[in-house]
Amino acid sequence: MLSHVYTSTVVGIDGCMVKVELDISTGLPSFSIVGLPDTAVKESRDRVTSALRNTGYDFPIKRITVNLAPADIRKAGAAYDLPIAIGILSATEQINSSALNDYILIGELSLDGKVREVHGILPIALKARENGFQGIILPENNKVEASVVKDIDIIPVISLEQTVNFLNDKTSVTPYSVNLQTLFSDKQQYIYDFADVKGQEFAKRALEVAAAGAHNILLIGPPGAGKTMLAKRLATILPDLTLEEAVESTKIHSVAGILGKKTALNGTRPFRSPHHSISNTALIGGGIFPRPGEVSLAHHGVLFLDELPEFRRDVLEVLRQPLEDCVVTISRAAASITYPARFTLACAMNPCPCGYYGHPLRECACTPFQIEKYLSKISGPLMDRIDIHVEVPALKIDELTARIFVSEPSDTIRKRVVATREIQTARFKGYQHIHANAHMSSREIKHFCVLNTASHLLLRSAIEKLGLSARAYDRILKVARTIADLNTHTDIQTQDVAEAIQYRSLDRKLFAGGVI
Repeated sequence: MLSHVYTSTVVGIDGCMVKVELDISTGLPSFSIVGLPDTAVKESRDRVTSALRNTGYDFPIKRITVNLAPADIRKAGAAYDLPIAIGILSATEQINSSALNDYILIGELSLDGKVREVHGILPIALKARENGFQGIILPENNKVEASVVKDIDIIPVISLEQTVNFLNDKTSVTPYSVNLQTLFSDKQQYIYDFADVKGQEFAKRALEVAAAGAHNILLIGPPGAGKTMLAKRLATILPDLTLEEAVESTKIHSVAGILGKKTALNGTRPFRSPHHSISNTALIGGGIFPRPGEVSLAHHGVLFLDELPEFRRDVLEVLRQPLEDCVVTISRAAASITYPARFTLACAMNPCPCGYYGHPLRECACTPFQIEKYLSKISGPLMDRIDIHVEVPALKIDELTARIFVSEPSDTIRKRVVATREIQTARFKGYQHIHANAHMSSREIKHFCVLNTASHLLLRSAIEKLGLSARAYDRILKVARTIADLNTHTDIQTQDVAEAIQYRSLDRKLFAGGVI
């Protein structure tokens, strides 16, 4: 007796079709699963056996062989329980098999036959539609996420019995659907706003420039100056997610298993803030069964590294490749997986180990050697990849205690950022790999960042005095181009270059006095 059922797995962030081939033959009773299963898949034997018996179906006391094809792709997780159980019922003619070619089945089974939710439903549903299936039968708790995919029936089930009844036409299940545009619009709300920030106008301007050109930014200041508060609001002034970006971001969160049960679509830019004790694998992704890391979870959003020098140096160094290429490639013996990682990097750090160097009221207790050692934890190549360095001074007591203050809301700043991005979109039309000024290569910089004589002399003088690298030179030109766009200047003006140089604060301080 032979049967087959279609299901799917996730490779990287994309779905991959899997055919569950099941054979029941005479011989000593056994239940084996082949096709590169992991431990969770192998344990499916016990869950399926108990679920079938406790639901009242006959379990064959024969030789059962399950093949998960293609056999060269490693299978992980408990999502194969439901298709394996249905395959057994089909092979033993306990259900009508005519509908099995029209649906993908996926779900974990409890011992009493209940169907539990699984991860990665969105890319699986997209793959099912791509392959022309009529629908996907999935756990009830996954229906909201899968409903993002249109032109395919989403059939939510709560138990093995309900699944069997649906396939046997004994009960009808209304396909679940939502109004995607309404759902997307409802999710486009942030809990933070720049209107809540007192003072720090220079830092706000730097963040606006960073958002307008997709530049990476470093905030430097004493404890309590508001660095984290400012960084948390960076995502609120980025352009709204497009529907395509939202789907891609949601796919990554779905695969990682961090998408909320009631969340169908990410409507806001992701903001990820990992602890400084994070490992290399957790930051860029990987593991025995590769999963996306923080850099991929921040795709189309912001990755915030607070207390930057407290991160291990080797952890920070792995950021260099994703910052340049906007992707992360995880290579294993069996295969290589690529995760997208286009994010804006925002970092914050104290000026010294105690945090009070240059503080107007607190005295710094650090020696020059301690400060130099503290700063040396961040390598030059990584620092060069951060376009903007800005000081965030301690607030004055009058600013801190002011009951009435005026601060631009995020919506107002976002409008200027969006207008600037539109200028860049028109400029880079035809350049598929460029979405903002920060993504320009040396060739585009030479073409789009032409300086007049006065601006060129100013920049040359700054490079010589600060000892900046060639990459830092390119960063200044990119930032100057963004400032010119914000100021609606067709060509880069001297004032644009001067402001861009001011955003290399760490370089200026290091070379002016040896330390910050």
